[in-house]
Amino acid sequence: MNFDYLPYLGSDTDARDVLHDLMTAYGHDVWNYAFLMCKRTDLADDITQDTFLKAYRHLSTFRGQSSVKTWLLTIARNTAFDYRKTGYFRRVFLSDSIEYNGTHPSAESEALEQLTSNELWEQVLKLPVKLREALILYAHHQLKIKEIACILNVSEGTVKSRIFKARMKLLQLIGEREQYG
Repeated sequence: MNFDYLPYLGSDTDARDVLHDLMTAYGHDVWNYAFLMCKRTDLADDITQDTFLKAYRHLSTFRGQSSVKTWLLTIARNTAFDYRKTGYFRRVFLSDSIEYNGTHPSAESEALEQLTSNELWEQVLKLPVKLREALILYAHHQLKIKEIACILNVSEGTVKSRIFKARMKLLQLIGEREQYG
């Protein structure tokens, strides 16, 4: 969907239709990012809902200086940090499921793939927040360095450094797990 018209919304525009379109286009991305920030499905639901409510209330403030996706992920990030500050944020365990489209793999390959994916996500979630969020925005959401810098409110060099450090730390964690696991 193309949201180039957002900076030019008038008072006669039905914001509910725009909100519906935003949720359809970016709902999964916002929820996934919220989940990876807080590690809880119920909290990710709340953060996602609050993100879209904030976007709805402030549609007129979107200036188009970044992509709509970047704007929404920034709101989601700030909302997740707000939740952390309230003390509501708690430690959780990863519960990951894999969806398959089309053909179904054998039970053995499905079990191995899920185990590998769960182990990898466990290691990603062990990374410090600053490293984890930069890596997730880059690898999972496939944002450009410039967009990530905008979301995190840091320089592009800092983003590159965090992604590099996250990869190195992840390799170290995986290596330690294989050595001792």
